[in-house]
Amino acid sequence: MSGLRGLWVDGIEGAPVPADDRGLQYGDGLFETILVRNGVARFLELHLGRLERGLARLSIPFVDGPRLRADISRALDRAPPLAILKLIITRGTAERRGYAPTTGSPARHIVSLWSAAPLTGVEQGVELGVAQLRLPEPSPFAGLKHLNRLENVMAAAEAMASPAFESLLLSTAGHVVSGIACNCFLVRSGGLLTPPVDRVGVAGVMRQVVLREAARLGIPAREQVLELQDVFESDAMFITNARIGVVPVRRVREHVFGMSDIALRLRDAIEVLDA
Repeated sequence: MSGLRGLWVDGIEGAPVPADDRGLQYGDGLFETILVRNGVARFLELHLGRLERGLARLSIPFVDGPRLRADISRALDRAPPLAILKLIITRGTAERRGYAPTTGSPARHIVSLWSAAPLTGVEQGVELGVAQLRLPEPSPFAGLKHLNRLENVMAAAEAMASPAFESLLLSTAGHVVSGIACNCFLVRSGGLLTPPVDRVGVAGVMRQVVLREAARLGIPAREQVLELQDVFESDAMFITNARIGVVPVRRVREHVFGMSDIALRLRDAIEVLDA
């Protein structure tokens, strides 16, 4: 059973998050979820780079980068062999009630460390369902890992009655977006296809790593708007996120996929990386 191993709020261990924090009040902020192996936060600089870009898009000024890194170091010092590091940046304390942000309060950073169990039973592929819930497209917050995850929460609640490992999310336009907590890739004719994230979805760090390593390995990869029929017509499929890495998909609804050498090559190449 995983559990909280440490919490730092603006550098203070165990401090509470104030009830007037805008992240709590309105979901006004961003987060990162990072796998930690043997005290090393995997792809930390990629996560921090995405966080910085997201803060700029939301016009959240954050000047406590050194303090954030210090809290990350404190967390890593007490990490078990396998852990999850979560970073949250909010717009800070609400100076007055209401949606409109103010400029007087500094952004708040929250660092938490969670123990994690090894991922088992996925080597030969997992089953995916298809969520009934649809994501609005286009979204003004496409690509961002923001704190407003209610669609994902409800899709996960819907999936609890299913034996599937994950569920695919479609948009209101009928396009494949992602899984509830992962990005997805199709294997077709020796190359990769993945949904773009400029209109809906999250620009996952592991998605970024897969595209980077595919180029290094000479595997063609491109973004393409996809529908569910494209999934069923593909040779293979895999899903990705920072926690699970690269996981092959065995089945979506009644469609069964074979195991892809491309997915396995990428999985093996990425598994040994930490940056």
